[in-house]
Amino acid sequence: MRIMFVGDSMTIGSAGDFTWRYRMWEHLNATFGGPYAIVGPRSEVYDAHAGAPVSHEYADPGFPQRARRHLAGWGEGWLHMAPLIEDAVRAHRADTLLISLGLIDLGFYTGAEDTAANARRFLTAARAANPRVQAVLLPVIPNVRAESDALFAAEVDRFNELLAKTVADLDSPASPLLLVSRPEEYLIHRDTYDGTHPNASGEHRIAAAFADAMHQAWGVGARYAPRVPAAGHR
Repeated sequence: MRIMFVGDSMTIGSAGDFTWRYRMWEHLNATFGGPYAIVGPRSEVYDAHAGAPVSHEYADPGFPQRARRHLAGWGEGWLHMAPLIEDAVRAHRADTLLISLGLIDLGFYTGAEDTAANARRFLTAARAANPRVQAVLLPVIPNVRAESDALFAAEVDRFNELLAKTVADLDSPASPLLLVSRPEEYLIHRDTYDGTHPNASGEHRIAAAFADAMHQAWGVGARYAPRVPAAGHR
């Protein structure tokens, strides 16, 4: 299994974060009996002082370089990743995509319908590089803007409906697609440090959502354990 994490700022993380990618790596090491690799063209986290993804300061300095790989970007969404994914899948021979995208698109670039169209473009392009690629997709999860902006919240709900339809339409035995349930009991005032980006408990909850879905649907690894710790800033 060659896993590529694809996402926006919640996935790339910023300097000092563990990231939910790290939590997933720990979980796979503990529970997945088969060989796997984490692949992708990037490995940095975002540096707020530089305003760019140039930091390598993960919270755990022992996080191996080979496991830091990803295709995630601060301020990047389906719109940005759709043109990149075919080359990335081909170059890194990815066969499993763990995807968390959509919030940045809806917040700054495209409405629900166009965002869903870009998700479809993305999946089509990934399959052009690897017809047997499988993907696990997280819908847009709770965030502070949706809590305070009813119109934006409606767009999020509409996109999540369209994403579910896209997954149902494109799912196939040769290239399975799996839609993840909302992370269990995810609360923005407990599981994020700014209303959007996950803190330690949020990272665990996002990783658990992916891990539990993959275990239940595909028999990968085990259910996520230990369960989520108390919330903290990082």
